[in-house]
Amino acid sequence: MNGRMDAPVLVLGSASIHVARFVRGLCAAGRTVVLATHGELPLGPLPGLREQVVLDLSVTSWSAVRRIRALMRQWSPSVVHAHQVNSVAWHAVRAARGSGVPVVLTLWGSDVLTLPARSPLHRWMVRSALRGAAAWTADARVLLDAATQIAGPCEGIRREWIPIGIDAPPPGSEPRERRLLSCRLHKPLYRIDAILRAFASLPENRADWVLEVAASGEQTPVLQQLAAELGVAERVEFSGMLNSAALWRAYRRSAVFVSVPETDGTSVSLLEAMAAGCLPVLSDLPANREWVQTGRNGLLVSDPAQLGDALERAIEWSESGRWAREGRPLNEALVADKALFARNIEQFIALYD
Repeated sequence: MNGRMDAPVLVLGSASIHVARFVRGLCAAGRTVVLATHGELPLGPLPGLREQVVLDLSVTSWSAVRRIRALMRQWSPSVVHAHQVNSVAWHAVRAARGSGVPVVLTLWGSDVLTLPARSPLHRWMVRSALRGAAAWTADARVLLDAATQIAGPCEGIRREWIPIGIDAPPPGSEPRERRLLSCRLHKPLYRIDAILRAFASLPENRADWVLEVAASGEQTPVLQQLAAELGVAERVEFSGMLNSAALWRAYRRSAVFVSVPETDGTSVSLLEAMAAGCLPVLSDLPANREWVQTGRNGLLVSDPAQLGDALERAIEWSESGRWAREGRPLNEALVADKALFARNIEQFIALYD
């Protein structure tokens, strides 16, 4: 795309931990970065971070294009990389128009799946941003397909599936226990209540299995009450928000990882669970199908009413030893090959160059 390795990458985005992690990854890989975010984003000193500024990147901002162009004149970036195809990307492509500097857009999910449906104006904004870019990236191919539908015919735009993967798993091991793990937030989207009901439906010969419900959220008290009403409170551990070390221990202790949100992209928790050797039981969603094939390296469930049967099947698979021999090595290799963050950063750099 552009071979100027000495020139910085101009990164635009929200004040998000995902943007912060991405910038840290670029700097760790030896690239220089100029960062502009909509809001303060504490990063601390980073080798390679030339400048960090706060801009108003809202859709109503009259100054965004002018200020982005000023940064481009000052730093002569090799590429402009905007995270999310919302007003951030819209300002980015307008600022770069006519400059000869290519724009890369990273799709996050809601920006192409739900934002265009808000109004004809929102759809026009997203479409304009998509059509003004040199390349799109996404961690799920369904997002690239959705973007293509919105943008319409536009030859010459590169479309790249690049996961935003996980850091290399820390060293360590734990004895595998009769445990199931849920670690998604306690919000309606993630349907933790369905997991509790499915766990409670397991036959009596599974009474020695434990469900760990990590994380927290607005539904935590309701979910704790539901566990009591279902008669499984003594076998359900609400462990709260876990730090990285505790979360990796939870993955490694658990035989089965279960996550059944209504919608999702590529979930970091799924990738971590796969790397740790858990048997994943997941919603049958397009993004999950990119990582898991039912019966080969996990189980996909299209209806929460089927989740109890899927958990029983997962437990049988685990206890038989077949999962450790057949499924687990597949997932560990898949993550190592496709979903390690350092490797994914190299893919972005290759796209720039």
